[in-house]
Amino acid sequence: MTKKSKASNIQQIIARKKELSKGIDPSDISKGILTGDKQALSKAITLLESRKKTHIDSGQEILQQLLPYTGKSIRIGITGVPGVGKSTFIESFGNHLISLGHKVAVLAIDPSSEKSGGSILGDKTRMESLSVNENAFIRPTSSSGSLGGVSRKTHETMLLCEAAGFDVILIETVGVGQSETAVHQMTDFFLLLMLAGAGDELQGIKRGIMEMADALVITKADGDNKTKAKSAASAYKMAMHLFPPSLSGWVSKTAICSSIENSGIHEIWDIVEEYVKTTTSNNYFSSNRTNQREYWLREAFKSQLLQSYFDDPAWQKRFDDCLEDVKNGLLTPHAAADKLISFT
Repeated sequence: MTKKSKASNIQQIIARKKELSKGIDPSDISKGILTGDKQALSKAITLLESRKKTHIDSGQEILQQLLPYTGKSIRIGITGVPGVGKSTFIESFGNHLISLGHKVAVLAIDPSSEKSGGSILGDKTRMESLSVNENAFIRPTSSSGSLGGVSRKTHETMLLCEAAGFDVILIETVGVGQSETAVHQMTDFFLLLMLAGAGDELQGIKRGIMEMADALVITKADGDNKTKAKSAASAYKMAMHLFPPSLSGWVSKTAICSSIENSGIHEIWDIVEEYVKTTTSNNYFSSNRTNQREYWLREAFKSQLLQSYFDDPAWQKRFDDCLEDVKNGLLTPHAAADKLISFT
């Protein structure tokens, strides 16, 4: 990320905090979101991301008011190895969707964002044409040290974007890691981007992530690399057929694309539409969303329960004492956890 983009992001954060200090009316913000007001949408997201309880409560009130207007989008998770060109692909894909009449929101989930600032903060400056399009909304999500984690905030931001009228939500992860499972639990379609010509085509990617993928796309399929991309796509196609059948009844697809040449982009959207049609007809689409809501209830309960303990000074002192014993080799982590639970 450049110094200029970092400074711009800091200015945006300061501006959001100043806006919040002017007073909060959840009903007014909710009404603004329903009319597609991006400023109201950003304000609501900032409230949910805040560490201040009054802000969080206001954000949750807004979300509760807007809940009946959510769920009407196609949610797509996008991940890939570093250097695969996620931001370039997302811009090309997003612009294509907008040309078809869709409204597109791009969100990021990045557990490392507390340390690094999150890659999408820089990506926003690179997605120049998409970021200025009135039918697009790009938003990074910072963990801000909350126990709930960035994934919860991304999930709630997604719901707000749906209420604001965005009918395609693209949720990006910064790479291949632990965040993919969380993204899979909040999206309908999971898209894995890969590179060709990196030696053994099956290296550098976890089998579990490949099993989650509803489509695997080889990017940068242009120029001399196009032949390599086709070969890689064939190799992945054979590998993916070795995985157990999906509960969705969907057979994962492989494709190639070039974001620079804008080739293969519309075929990827065709695959997504085919997936939605298939899973809607066999009722998997709706049952999957139901299961996801149960997952996020459990995650919210665990997060809030844990936070409630750490908000208690007496319990925090006990935790620190147990932690010291674990560090000094006097207690195993499991025994320390048992001891902490006995305090409740």
